[in-house]
Amino acid sequence: MSEDTKTEPALGHNSDKREKVVWERWSKKRTFVRALEGTYGQLKDELYNQPRVYRTSDMAWKGGPQSFGKKVINPQANKIAQSIEAHVDVYAPGGYGQIHGHMNSAVFFVLKGKGFDIHDGRRMNWEAGDALIVENACVHQHLNESDDETYVLVLKAKPLFLFMHMIFQKMVEYPPEDPVPGQEDFTPPTNL
Repeated sequence: MSEDTKTEPALGHNSDKREKVVWERWSKKRTFVRALEGTYGQLKDELYNQPRVYRTSDMAWKGGPQSFGKKVINPQANKIAQSIEAHVDVYAPGGYGQIHGHMNSAVFFVLKGKGFDIHDGRRMNWEAGDALIVENACVHQHLNESDDETYVLVLKAKPLFLFMHMIFQKMVEYPPEDPVPGQEDFTPPTNL
């Protein structure tokens, strides 16, 4: 069976036969860069007819129980976006995400909350209104240190990096599978 027709997902993100997949994006087949096929006129018309507003409230949260995400803009979901990716993440009170690294840089806008990142062993505090840069090839983790949930918007040129075969990413530690004590019933807001 050729790679193009393969329907079975590969094992998860840099894993060695993980038993449980928390985030489906680490195990399902994805489109990282779309083919541009057709005539110039067809491509132009298709681009002009794409929606320009994407309502995150219409999208489902993925992940949990401490960190959740919504992929808003990426080449797989939107024909208008071939070079950028945007996602919204929510961290439960006291919650945190995986320790990971990737070749692409990212801008992390804090919409609500207070916490810190660890970048290559260095702690960086952040709070609502801050923009944090995750530099290329940095091993990092996002942590919410407040008693309330934290909302962040993440923007990156990941599709361009993947297109240039700068695909080297590493999951150092998967996100926790247990909720924060006292936050067992935490769910992200439905209106975000």
